[in-house]
Amino acid sequence: MGDIETLKAELKKLSARATKAKMDLHDLSEDLPVNWQSITEVAARAQAAYAELTEKREALKVLEERVEH
Repeated sequence: MGDIETLKAELKKLSARATKAKMDLHDLSEDLPVNWQSITEVAARAQAAYAELTEKREALKVLEERVEH
């Protein structure tokens, strides 16, 4: 059960980071064409954050299924 709680805490942090990355991307898009050079960097950061969040959510799902059975 400790692993599940640890993973949930990690997910909370990752979710906050993903939301921040999403907002950075949103803010960048609103300011275009200013700082257009950073599109790739900001988008890559958002993609990485959401990829990690998705991976951890799947890991939590697997752990929770194991506990149920």
